Amino acid sequence: MARKKHTVGIIGLGFGRAHIPAFQVSGCEVVALCQRNQEAARAMAERYNVPAVFERWEDMLDQAKPEIVVIASPPHLHRDIALRALAQGAHVLCEKPLAMTAAESREMVQAAARAQRVAMTGFNWRFIPAMQRFHSLVEEGAVGRPFHIGARWLGSRWADESAPITWRMDRTQAGHGAMGDMGVHVIDLVRWHFGEFTRVTAQAGVAYASRTVPGGGKPADAEDFCSVLGELASGAQVSFTVSRSARGANEVSLEAYGSQGALVYRLDREKPKWYVGELRAAGASGTLQPVPVTAGLPRSAGEGDPMEVTGKATIAPLVKRLLEGIKKGETPSPSLEDGLRAQLVLDAVLRALQSGGWQMVEPA
Repeated sequence: MARKKHTVGIIGLGFGRAHIPAFQVSGCEVVALCQRNQEAARAMAERYNVPAVFERWEDMLDQAKPEIVVIASPPHLHRDIALRALAQGAHVLCEKPLAMTAAESREMVQAAARAQRVAMTGFNWRFIPAMQRFHSLVEEGAVGRPFHIGARWLGSRWADESAPITWRMDRTQAGHGAMGDMGVHVIDLVRWHFGEFTRVTAQAGVAYASRTVPGGGKPADAEDFCSVLGELASGAQVSFTVSRSARGANEVSLEAYGSQGALVYRLDREKPKWYVGELRAAGASGTLQPVPVTAGLPRSAGEGDPMEVTGKATIAPLVKRLLEGIKKGETPSPSLEDGLRAQLVLDAVLRALQSGGWQMVEPA
């Protein structure tokens, strides 16, 4: 007899739309979508054959009762949705940043432990094949003791002054700007490969003073670009820049140099099959050379519009881990704990932006 499919409800259909094909190609049944814009939600439901649409997330949880809840709403709602979903017995996949503060993130981690549910953070960019290979090489000692690590995460979504404003420009809803959009992924990748941050300092800016938050009356206050210096527990130095106003750019890079060698990762989202990524490595002597990367992705990974490709190529592997965790009754990484640890670094970056100087990263 065929196994019953896991049911899924998705709250928030901005980036949340990418989760629909990710769960569907993973053999799950997406039974409900939730978004305030009901016209757009109904169109999405029709496109993906989802039977139910809700305006309020509370109604979705109470009426659709999905086994798995995806939280892709603005971050100021993450904690409340997660606490209720977990209390009702659902497993949770929450988009990043996990919450508005580390204190809220801790509540979510504790709620998942009480409910004994699988709860993960949407750090989908770990699952690019070249990034997976990067991690394997680090684990094998290819870098050795890391000396310095650098990264860039650049996009152009709000490079133009006339680009539509969204909640992402309002710190009271988003918590962070480019750091919440992109920087939190850099934080996660660095700590996944090389361990925890101990202290950070940062500078940031808003691209256009003319912008207001949705509804007007208040200037946009979530940063459009940010540069961070950090130190890891190992003593390694980290520097990275994130920007959502880098005209013409759509790329990610991560470089690590250490006592035994170097690794250089690049993701250019304008290239064909960008979702595989590129990797180069150098040993203790010699120059950087290309490292072959096996994609290991389903044939359909490159099919569809950009959001669907992102879902099938980067979120579906995360969903696979989530489903394996549910089957085994244990939470795999990236867990809510990973989200909390990244949030602690975000909190320290925000303190650095507000007060200046170096800020210590609180322990988890």
